[in-house]
Parts: sequence; C-alpha cells; structure tokens
Amino acid sequence: MSDATLSPPRFSNTLRALWRKHGVWLVTALILLALAVFDRAQAAASVAFTADALASTAPFLLLSIGVAAWATATGADNLIARAFTGAPVVMITLAALAGALSPFCSCGVIPLIAALLAMGVPLAAVMAFWLASPVMDPSMFVLTTGVLGLEFAVAKMLAAIGLGLLGGWVVHFLGRAGGLSDPLREEIGNGGCGGAKLRAPKPVIWRFWTEPERRARFGREALTVTLFLLKWLTLAFVLESLMLAFVPAETITGALGGTGLGPIALGTLIGVPAYLNGYAALPLVGGLVGQGMAPGAGLAFLVAGGVTSLPAAIAVWALVKPRVFALYIMLSLAGAFAAGGLFQLWQTL
Repeated sequence: MSDATLSPPRFSNTLRALWRKHGVWLVTALILLALAVFDRAQAAASVAFTADALASTAPFLLLSIGVAAWATATGADNLIARAFTGAPVVMITLAALAGALSPFCSCGVIPLIAALLAMGVPLAAVMAFWLASPVMDPSMFVLTTGVLGLEFAVAKMLAAIGLGLLGGWVVHFLGRAGGLSDPLREEIGNGGCGGAKLRAPKPVIWRFWTEPERRARFGREALTVTLFLLKWLTLAFVLESLMLAFVPAETITGALGGTGLGPIALGTLIGVPAYLNGYAALPLVGGLVGQGMAPGAGLAFLVAGGVTSLPAAIAVWALVKPRVFALYIMLSLAGAFAAGGLFQLWQTL
C-alpha cells in the first residue's frame, strides 16, 4: 500500500488529535477573529473583559489548582474508596459526601464507576457517588465562591450531597424490588454477581514533598489543571462578554427571571444541551444572574448540566443498560429542579 493511500487517514488522525488538544483554544480564536472582522470595537472590548475577568479570579484559580494538585500528589483521592464499605445506609451517605468532595468531573468519574460496579459494589452507593461527583469538588467550590459568591457555592455543595442521597435511596429501594440487577452492559461485564471486593485504599502521604516522584506528580497535575482551567475560562469569559453585549437583559429576565417554578424548570432543561463545562458555566451563569436570571434557575442549570452534559451522557449510555441510564437522567433532572426550587425559596425568606 502506497504512502498516498495512507496519508488521508494519518492526516485525519492528526487533525482529530490537534482538535482534542487545542479545540477550545481554536474556538476562542475563531470567535475573536470573527469579531475583529465584523465588529472590531466589540473584539477589543471582549479581549479587555476576558483579561479583567481572569485577573479578578486569579486568586481563586491558583487556590483551586493547588487543591487539585495536592490531592493527586498525596493520594488523598484514594480515601474515596472508604465510602463504599459498610452497611447500605452508611455507604449511600458516605458515597454522597465523598462524591461532593471528590475531584472528578462528569466524564472523569466514568472509569471509576465502571471499576466499582465490576467489583460488585452496590449500585445504590455507586449512584450516590456518581450523581454527586460532577456537581461539586473542592476546586469547584473555591471557584464558585469567587464567581457567584459563598452563598451560591454552599447551595451548590448541598445540592450535590442532596442529589447523591436522592439517587442512592431511590436506587436502593428499586434494587430491593429486583429491578436493577446487572447494571453494566454485557460487553463491559456486570457487577453484583461474585465480583471482587473493593481493595483497601493506599495510605495517604501528607508530606508529599519528601518524595521526588510525588513532587513531580504535583507539578504535572498543577500544569495540567492550569491549562485545562485557563482554556475553558478564557472561552467562557469571551462568551460572557458577547452575551452581555448582545443578549438584552429583558430577554433573560422574561425567560428565566422571577420567583416561580417556570424559570427553574426551564433552567433545568436548558442545562442539558447548553452546558459546556463546570468551570466554563460559572461565569456564564454569573452573567445571566446579573442580567436578571433567577438564582434558583441558575443553580438548576449548573446541577442539571453538570450531571447530564452531552459528553457525560454519551459515556453513561455506553457504560450501563438503558434502564439504568434512564433512571440516571430522571434523577438528575428531578434533583436539579428540586435544588433550584429550594434555593429560590431560601432567597425569598
């Protein structure tokens, strides 16, 4: 076979690799380039807005990077495994708490979930962790505080825990009726049928700087998280600047403002297709709230989008059987709506 025949696949693979690595930066650059061509004044305004926004969130950004790198270097994330030992009631509660404190996104948690189910961990505890984990983590809490305020950050953390508890208990009672056995797809393998027991977590090395390998791991993780957050926040702030410039405040107020349940329901449903990334969504919601979006609708958007974003939904669909996937989606939307409603009620008190 000639090199000419091999070139197109190789070229296509190269493009896909470049897109996966630099796609977010490319989208940001294309947006700014289009603005420079059609609205030079807005292009300059968007660049200035983005630079100011990044500078204002820099302290929180640095703290969140440090937390993520520290958890990886010390092995503190291994403590999550302890949430899956003991009686079902204890497992559900601890799994929800561990999920809200774990440094996993909606997609990053998928491999861990597959391993837990394959090892026979009860689906109720896994679902509690699965639903809570994408909504909140230590880095997200810090950044949410910086962008939306401490009250919103606490509400989001409580929503994560509540969503995990809701999912865990619903699955627990459904499981007792025998409707949720063998949750994994056949090609992956099923848990709960003689699977291996969960291994004990490795000890945490709190003084990680005493070991060269862990110091290197800290540096690698810090760099990875920095690049990840920077590219998504840059895109988010550029989009926020355009939203503030071109979306009339009365439109936001009319659709998502007010204190009724309608805006919260709409925020829940919009969060599924419109959610980009947990970190990118924060400044967008901040801008919407500033234009009149109801805080409850904003929280519902963040919770629903965090758990059911398109990449995460595709990964969940590939992992579990349809009935478990459907339950996952229904619990996510119901929990997001409830969280938004309770937060809106709190705002009115």
